[in-house]
Amino acid sequence: MNTTKLHFNWPLRICVMAVALALAGCAAGPDFKQPDAPEVKAYTKEPLQAKTSSAETTGGAAQQFVEGMDIPAQWWTLFNSPALNAVIGQALKANPDLQSAQAALRAAQEQVSAQQGAFLPSVNASLAPTRQKQPVSAGQGTSPFNLHTAQVSVSYTLDAFGGNRRQVEGLQAQAEQQKFLLEAAYLTLTSNVVAAAVQEAALRAQIAATQEVLKVQGELLTLLQRQYQLGDVAQADVLAQQAALAQTQASLPPLLKSLALQRDLLTVLAGRFPSEELEQKFDLASLSLPQQLPLSLPSSLVQQRPDIRSAGAQLHAASAAVGVATANMLPQITLSANIGSAAAQMGDLFTAGTGLWSLVGGLTQPLFAGGALLHKKRASEALLEQAAAQYQSTVIHAFQNVADSLRALQYDADALQAQYLAERAAARSLEISRKSVQLGAATPQTLLTAQQTYQQAVIGLAQAQAARFADTAALFQALGGGWWNRGEPLAAATAR
Repeated sequence: MNTTKLHFNWPLRICVMAVALALAGCAAGPDFKQPDAPEVKAYTKEPLQAKTSSAETTGGAAQQFVEGMDIPAQWWTLFNSPALNAVIGQALKANPDLQSAQAALRAAQEQVSAQQGAFLPSVNASLAPTRQKQPVSAGQGTSPFNLHTAQVSVSYTLDAFGGNRRQVEGLQAQAEQQKFLLEAAYLTLTSNVVAAAVQEAALRAQIAATQEVLKVQGELLTLLQRQYQLGDVAQADVLAQQAALAQTQASLPPLLKSLALQRDLLTVLAGRFPSEELEQKFDLASLSLPQQLPLSLPSSLVQQRPDIRSAGAQLHAASAAVGVATANMLPQITLSANIGSAAAQMGDLFTAGTGLWSLVGGLTQPLFAGGALLHKKRASEALLEQAAAQYQSTVIHAFQNVADSLRALQYDADALQAQYLAERAAARSLEISRKSVQLGAATPQTLLTAQQTYQQAVIGLAQAQAARFADTAALFQALGGGWWNRGEPLAAATAR
């Protein structure tokens, strides 16, 4: 019995293996798995109080933490300030940093579409009229002749080991990263506008308090001057009051400067030049303090924070890059075909006897590149480890942001309560001291001390009131800002 043996050469065997792998859908490198949420049950070591402290003053309402409460997409509207809503609306339309992030996302999305084109064959048409002369030794004679060639070329690179799939996967991950960088820019912008508005309101409160102190000190100076003329107090007492008044007056310009700088910041955040005045102005009395605050579950934070989602997408891209580097070390299979016509005269193209065609298959296996491919693969693996560490760092710092915000809300509420009582006591003490000096029952030095205490108390009260609003905004930012509740995803809106 005769036995027929088929002998395959190694290139053919490799082609068969590559085709089999391509049909099986295999891709070189690791398959990405999203990191699990950290097994953390609380943001702080000690349990949170059910409610914060309260005080009967602006920004003094008690706030309650509501576990699992969702965050509205436009969380800043909870401050009930039409002026704040208007400035944020202007910023979202005109801020160049946000526009830059939008353009970066569109570019990343186009890169994905461009790379996906590699899954399809490339087709090119060419027309090449030439004039040439063959050497006598070629047996073609010595006369020059014309040759016109028209053909269509088709080429295709078989994605046998998934290198292109990994490239597309990596670019999709980069587009995902840009999407969440855009969300992060959106959250940062809105949070910065709120913070700037609160700081402006705080400065206006401090300026008003300082002007009130100046008024009181001026009245007391007039009183002491009258008593000095009557011989009831010494000239040194009058000079001390003049010095106190001048010192308070000196504290006013720095506050006015800070207010002007804050207005410039708010104007720039709104996408305008500093010379363009914003119509909206802010004071603490125009802001409402939300009395219910959301407290997302720790397991949900990694899905809510744009910076964590961006770091996760960066990790995914790094994983795909390992696959690309691995595939570059494996055989590359290409197929190409040409069909067309060649004739001495342009008008004879595509006539009988002028047709031509070719079909070519090629396999390229890198053999030696000075170790470059191996080291590039090792570099991609190191970058994957770096991205994993950066992701872990981002998660840890995100939990720190939330913990810090929660502690600030509690302790600053306590501080406002104490500061309010201090301001009330200082105001009462100043009134008593003034009457006592008028009656001659107290020395001017006692009055001077009461003035200094009152000045510190009213400034401290304004700062403590502003801290409550700033802490509230910081918590919304730390929890991710509620972007997932937006009616239309920000990325979809920018794609148009």
